[in-house]
Amino acid sequence: MKPSEILKQLNELRESYRKQGFSYTGEQRAQYDKLLQLRRDRVKYFYENDMVWKGGSKQLVDTKKSKDK
Repeated sequence: MKPSEILKQLNELRESYRKQGFSYTGEQRAQYDKLLQLRRDRVKYFYENDMVWKGGSKQLVDTKKSKDK
């Protein structure tokens, strides 16, 4: 299953969840859990293989040295 399909189906299930008074049927709950696990596995794969941007490095400025000059 393609990642975009997983996200679309998750969004559809979330919308039906709202329309049904914030409760899932048993079948919907099983489908949601399956899709959520697929999504989590994919994200975990990206983190394990360093395919996620984790932010730039912050340059530290030593204020004590600049005050002495």
